Amino acid sequence: MLHGSETRPVRKENEVALQRAEMRMVRWMCGMKLQDRVPSKELTGRLGLDDIISVLQQNRLRWYGHVLRKEDNDWVKKCMEYEVEGTRARGRPKKTWREIVEKDCKACGLNKEDAMDRSRWRKQIGIIDDHDECDWVNVSSGTGSLAHPGCPKQNPKSSKTVVCVCVLL
Repeated sequence: MLHGSETRPVRKENEVALQRAEMRMVRWMCGMKLQDRVPSKELTGRLGLDDIISVLQQNRLRWYGHVLRKEDNDWVKKCMEYEVEGTRARGRPKKTWREIVEKDCKACGLNKEDAMDRSRWRKQIGIIDDHDECDWVNVSSGTGSLAHPGCPKQNPKSSKTVVCVCVLL
C-alpha cells in the first residue's frame, strides 16, 4: 500500500482511503467485523501496528534525509531542488512534495543539518537503526526464550525453524 509513497505528495483524501483500507485488513487479520464493534485502536494494539499516516511520514522523512546526504551534483538532489519556471494555473495550488516534507520536519522539530548524521536522523524520525534498544524473543517455541539467528544458544544442526522478533524494552 505504501510502495513509492516516500516520493509523492499524499492528499488528505488519499490518507483517509489508506486508513480505511488498512483497517479493513486489520479487521480481516483479527477475524473481526464492523458489527463486532471492537475499536480500531484495540485491534492495531493487538497486532502492534503503527498508524499508517505516521509510517507514511517516516517514509517521507527517511527518503528526504537520504536525498539531503547525497552529493550536490547528484541528479536526485538536483530534481528535489529544481524550481519549475512559469506560472501556476488559477485556483489553489496543489501541495508539492517539498511543502509536505517541510511540514513533517516542522512537526518533528527537524532541520536539514540533522539529516547529515544518518543514525541520529533515523532515531529522530522513529526508526531504530540497530538493535541496541531491543531484545530478540523466540516466538516460535512459545517459551519467550531469548534467541535470534546466529545466537549461540540456538542449535544450528536442528531442522526446526526458529522465528524471532525484536521487542522494544
